[in-house]
Amino acid sequence: MESSFFYEAQRKIRKYQHKIVLPEGTDVRVVGAATRLKNSGVLEPLVIGKKDDVYNLAESIGADPTNLTVIDKDNYEEIDELVNALVERRKGKLDEAAARELLKDENYFGTMLVYTHRADGLVSGAIHTTGDTVRPALQIIKVDKKYKKVSGGYLMIRDGELYVFGDCAININPTPEDLAEIAKQTAETALKYGISPRVAMLSFSTKGSAKDPLVDKVVEGVNIAKSRYPDLIVDGELQFDAAFVPSVAQQKIKEYSAVAGNANVFIFPDIQAGNIGYKMVQRFGKFEAIGPILQGLNAPVNDLSRGCNEEDVFKLAIISSMEAIVHSDRKAKDPSYDQFN
Repeated sequence: MESSFFYEAQRKIRKYQHKIVLPEGTDVRVVGAATRLKNSGVLEPLVIGKKDDVYNLAESIGADPTNLTVIDKDNYEEIDELVNALVERRKGKLDEAAARELLKDENYFGTMLVYTHRADGLVSGAIHTTGDTVRPALQIIKVDKKYKKVSGGYLMIRDGELYVFGDCAININPTPEDLAEIAKQTAETALKYGISPRVAMLSFSTKGSAKDPLVDKVVEGVNIAKSRYPDLIVDGELQFDAAFVPSVAQQKIKEYSAVAGNANVFIFPDIQAGNIGYKMVQRFGKFEAIGPILQGLNAPVNDLSRGCNEEDVFKLAIISSMEAIVHSDRKAKDPSYDQFN
């Protein structure tokens, strides 16, 4: 049964008809999701692969590939335009021959479709590593000028509950400055999905209950976030129970906090805690974990797990379209707007 979150998301994105690139047209999970997306009419999937191969995969699982847009990167009529655009974007780091060779890679090819506004976002990772997906995005899409790094957020969904976790995927041992930036990026993700973010910076300590350099890092991250982003509702350092359970917050914290006991965005101190944390909530709490959503890029590029299923591909494509709404709305208001400049 479709969750209310994804029902509303599909209703919202339908009018935009975003084009989302799925570079892995040799994978049956990706092709199955693409046919569902196309036939549901919520967005326009662009599948990279050989048409006969994609159609055969679809038919092997009883899916209808009729009218599915399949792009053969090896016979793409506008490849010269992509080559020239890639050479220009890399500013002397690639010559034409090297760019042409790089575009034989489906992730680079798909990312260039996004960069040249032939598509609105990209979802990859079913058969590629995170590095294979992220590398072209960092080189071509690039990080938003207001940030220094990309981070990975997860939407955690169960019935009517919706939370955002970060960073669970990209930055192994973030600095205090990184933590502040991750807090802001993850709060922005929350806003895109109708959440008024109350950001908890997590630790094994609550407001000085333990002393350690690991605690100091989180405290410094909180102070930087408050100084740099004065509109951000953020607090820490907080243990998870103090961040989430009102009675525990009242017991552990003497001063007023708009976050403690009431948090809906959770920032982990490092990737170990984040990765373990979201998977425990997913498995023990029966939450659906959607992501990682790559936060801080100039356009939606999102990464699948190689252990994903068709449903994961379907839903992350929908999430990518939701991410693209910000740019579509700005473009509608200002036709000269280009997120890559």
